[in-house]
Amino acid sequence: MDLRQMEVVIAVAEEGGFTAAAQRLHVVQSAVSSTVRALERELGTPLFDRTTHRVSLTPAGEAFVPAARAALRAADQARAAVDVVQGQLRGRITVGTMQGVWADLHRPLAALRAEHPGVVVRLRQAAVVDIRQALREGTVDLAVVALDRQQQRGLVTRLLSREEMVLVSAPGRAFPVTDGKVALADAARLPLVDFTPGWAIRLAVDKAFRAASVDREPTFEVNDIVAASELVRNDLGVCVMPVSIADRFPDLTTHRFDRHAPNWKVMVVRPRGEAPPAVAALLRHMT
Repeated sequence: MDLRQMEVVIAVAEEGGFTAAAQRLHVVQSAVSSTVRALERELGTPLFDRTTHRVSLTPAGEAFVPAARAALRAADQARAAVDVVQGQLRGRITVGTMQGVWADLHRPLAALRAEHPGVVVRLRQAAVVDIRQALREGTVDLAVVALDRQQQRGLVTRLLSREEMVLVSAPGRAFPVTDGKVALADAARLPLVDFTPGWAIRLAVDKAFRAASVDREPTFEVNDIVAASELVRNDLGVCVMPVSIADRFPDLTTHRFDRHAPNWKVMVVRPRGEAPPAVAALLRHMT
């Protein structure tokens, strides 16, 4: 058994088929199939159930894949340790982030590339449940996310920013305000532009409305910031978003909440244990 065989099995498992795995690995499908068959003969058991329409892991495959991922991570760390001794830094990092969370991530990524051009960075954007699972499985090395306290369990966290969220509307839209601030209950009566479930912004807004015991019914559900801003700009609804995102649309009007304002905390998280050298280098550029 070798690392290449493990890499092939992981690719088939993650891509859900031999053809997609071959495309990812830049080899022909027959090479992927023969590699998997050889490993299955060595192990004495099939790793995949193969049907005409799908490929899925057997119980043996379910047990094999996490162990194979750990072996590949260990091999990467061993190479990185030698590179550090030689004054070089190479390797691969997979960075996760939730939709709606960016926190100027491009700045530390650019700084890392300038300092260590041999480090390859992959970026994966997904919902919070998928990011947490990827951190547990080791398919994501660190993530820039907005998590509540329960979701942070088992992870090393560092706060990057904290800010309040505001209500964004088209200029001139009238609704009740007190001392220039709006109540969540009044906002709930307006046509609301919400982000789809799983977005970090949606999770924070849901939590705030629940804490205030206010029910709301979204008029629009969108999955990108630009669509939300266009709906608001044309006075079709209002939207709750972090101040840092609202500032990107200076032509829109922002309103602070009087009480129960949604909080927006962005942090960088990673699995417990010593960070690999390439991950540690990226973390140094995150403030």
